[in-house]
Amino acid sequence: MWLNSDMADDEASVFRALADPTRRQILQDLRPGELSAGDIASRFPIKGPSVSRHLSVLKGAGLITERRDANRILYSLVEDRLALCVGGFLSVVCPEQVIMRLRRPGDRPAP
Repeated sequence: MWLNSDMADDEASVFRALADPTRRQILQDLRPGELSAGDIASRFPIKGPSVSRHLSVLKGAGLITERRDANRILYSLVEDRLALCVGGFLSVVCPEQVIMRLRRPGDRPAP
């Protein structure tokens, strides 16, 4: 299965976003729910502008969304985006392992 250029670029942005440990931590921090930019920044020992750049990369990759609430910006996960991108990549690269993970322990392989 060959990917067209647009799809490959789109997926590449997700993997570039995941390459940085700060961005991966931001995604984990957003798992329970929405956080303000200030709340996110307070969790890291880096300056606010650096956190803003990380948020911009994540937003550009389609992994998070933002909404305004008065003077605050709130961020949340786009959960399906990460799962579909990484899952699609894994199903192409190692389809046998994906099938094996779908089986529950004790299930018998299909004839």
